[in-house]
Amino acid sequence: MENAAKIKIALAGNPNCGKTTIFNNITGAKQHVGNYPGVTVEKKEGHRTFNGKDLLFVDLPGTYSLTARSLDEVVARNVIINEKPDIIVNVLDASNLERNLYLAAQLVELGRPMVIALNMMDIADRMGVKIDLKKLGKQLGAVVVPLVGSKNIGTKELLDAISGTQTQNLVNAKVDYGPDVEPAITNLTDAIEKMGIIKYPVRWLAVKLLENDSDAIEKVRAMEGTNSILALASTLRDSLANKIDLDFYFAQCRYQFATDVFNKSIINVGLSDSLSDKIDSVLTHRYLGIPIFLALMWLMFVVVINVGAYPQGWLDTGFSILGDWCSDVIEDDQLRSLVVDGVIGGVGSVLSFVPLIVLLYLFISLLEDTGYMARAAFLIDRAMRALGLHGKSFIPMILGFGCNVPGIMAARTLDNEKDRLVTILACPFMSCGARLPVYTLLIAAFFGASGHGGTVLLGIYLLGIVISICVALVLRHTTFKGEQEPFVMEMPPYHIPTLKGVLMHMWERTVLYLKKAGTFILGASVLVWFLTAYPVDVQYSQDFDAAKDQVTAEMEQKQSDILQSYGLSAIEDNDALNEMYESMVAADEAADEADENEADTGNSLNPAAALSSVEDQVKDSENAEDNLFMGKYPQGFADLQEQNPAVFAQALPLFDAKADADDETSKLEDQQNAEKLEQSYAARLGHFVEPVIAPLGFDWKIGVGLIACTAAKEVMVSTLGTIYSVGGDDTHESGLVAYLRDDPDFNQAVALSLMVFVLLYMPCVAAMAVIKRETGSWKMLLASNGMCLVLSYVLAFVTYHLALMAGLGA
Repeated sequence: MENAAKIKIALAGNPNCGKTTIFNNITGAKQHVGNYPGVTVEKKEGHRTFNGKDLLFVDLPGTYSLTARSLDEVVARNVIINEKPDIIVNVLDASNLERNLYLAAQLVELGRPMVIALNMMDIADRMGVKIDLKKLGKQLGAVVVPLVGSKNIGTKELLDAISGTQTQNLVNAKVDYGPDVEPAITNLTDAIEKMGIIKYPVRWLAVKLLENDSDAIEKVRAMEGTNSILALASTLRDSLANKIDLDFYFAQCRYQFATDVFNKSIINVGLSDSLSDKIDSVLTHRYLGIPIFLALMWLMFVVVINVGAYPQGWLDTGFSILGDWCSDVIEDDQLRSLVVDGVIGGVGSVLSFVPLIVLLYLFISLLEDTGYMARAAFLIDRAMRALGLHGKSFIPMILGFGCNVPGIMAARTLDNEKDRLVTILACPFMSCGARLPVYTLLIAAFFGASGHGGTVLLGIYLLGIVISICVALVLRHTTFKGEQEPFVMEMPPYHIPTLKGVLMHMWERTVLYLKKAGTFILGASVLVWFLTAYPVDVQYSQDFDAAKDQVTAEMEQKQSDILQSYGLSAIEDNDALNEMYESMVAADEAADEADENEADTGNSLNPAAALSSVEDQVKDSENAEDNLFMGKYPQGFADLQEQNPAVFAQALPLFDAKADADDETSKLEDQQNAEKLEQSYAARLGHFVEPVIAPLGFDWKIGVGLIACTAAKEVMVSTLGTIYSVGGDDTHESGLVAYLRDDPDFNQAVALSLMVFVLLYMPCVAAMAVIKRETGSWKMLLASNGMCLVLSYVLAFVTYHLALMAGLGA
């Protein structure tokens, strides 16, 4: 080894073998752990100090082979042949050993010391599988360590094997390619060694050149003076082609090697995992499987909406309190508006949805870590195969539920280039977690009290799946015609999720969301605030300050006339009258504050809470039939009337005069704020695009949000939060849910239309960058954005007008 104190280890293995779980156990890295292919699409690194040695672990993509058919396979083998790790740790699933040994047959050819991490020994024991560990190690030329990664059993023994001296004298096994091919391998190996400039494993390279591996050929061609090697390989291939079928022969030899190693190492084959089989007989049932999947999705969304409403309400209330405090302590008007309306109103609106994001990732993590998500892919695969689509495409689509970026990257697991491009173009239509705040905001405002919030949310997610599949179907039968590649999907055994794995998954995704809120969304909120708050000097239709002063003067004169009729010059001249008047004002303010708190707590997100509130109001109304003030005045006025009816009758006209003046002043303030907002830079931008989006039911405020959320979908929430906060009454702040619900330009039809548009709208900037990187084509990126724009506009238009026809426009 190059440095005895520093060891570089490459972790390799099939998907679902538990490789990433072992990586997490060793390094503590916050790595996503899933039970289906395609989770790890790039190498990940982690450090661990053990026995005084620095261990650098590289977590390679999960692959079934090391051919050049897919990007993840090329990435995995390139790390090994280029970076030359000191040790390869090949993680094998003990319960599915023979299938896993095919990759081991290719790893031994790379000429690096190897340790076999025989994982899932608990599942193997449950199935009755018995393995002779010494014979297995001898057959592969490796050290074998049994593990149960999900319970962190065997991790120390694995580290002992890696950091000790057991691997120093290992001699890799060789795959025997038979009497016809071995002489050709020897011939080519000698020629490569004589050249002396090629740094790759010599026997491996010789085999790959004879196998006509495109990636290996390109690597050799890139070196000067290697034409003779390529010519010799071509000649040898031509001579062998007359004797054997080269397209299958090399793979056949490796399978034979894997089978021989398995047969010589296995003591008892065991039976299938009966527990998993029993569960699958229900969950993957031909007819019940998909309904069960849809029911689980519906339950997930109902819990996210209803349970998440409570902590969301607490956060919303906390940000309201913070905003009130900042309003009191910040004297400068512009700075106060920036902090309260821009930062708190914008970023706070997004952060209040963190509990819902956490719950969504909790459920997704549970579905993945139990092994059910692979079953979901299997269920949908049936339908996709019937439509002529590649079943493996649904795996990246499932990943898109969390974020479109890893979903697009997971398309690397597809061998066929056309299937890969189709999947990349279809992935952005899957509803990512960034869209969730937009959905739940609109559901809270317009569907929460109806009790159908979870159903609406499920419908939006299902619409994304349907559109993705339809887009893939059309592309696969038009632009990307061609034969499909075979698809093999393994069903991992069911597992009880580990608390550590679930929490790591939730924490990783939540931190990314918080980082986005603290950086990009903060910047976007400040920019939207500037566009909304400026210019400061605007031309009003009237002098609003003078108009409000006049309203105050008229109120004071009216109260003076009433007092003169009582023989008083001021309210303070009569203690009983003054006390009653102050009590009435206090009762009115308390009622207003209670209404605002109810709107801000987010109870409208919870159908049960909203229904309970309505029922309580009905009961209060029925119990107060004799109260003349129900409706116009708060309930507390009835108690004041009982205390002193005569004085109450005198104080009521005085209070009415003040209340009428307050209402008139509030209307003037609303009109002034509306005129200021209408002349802002944001309004000008919004009005510019409004004619285009008006057929969808959208006004200029939504137009600004759509422009802003091109960068990230959550910005729609922060943009609306900033716009309504700037345009709101500083003395009677409301939550964003209440603002939307009270906006006459918003209704259920607009909400449904906007949810559909956001679902299908162009992907975020990060996803666009990944599409460009993965396809290597600006044309593909423009095609993706064009499809998204057309579909979002057309389907939002259809949704809006169908909703109007259904009577949802009121």
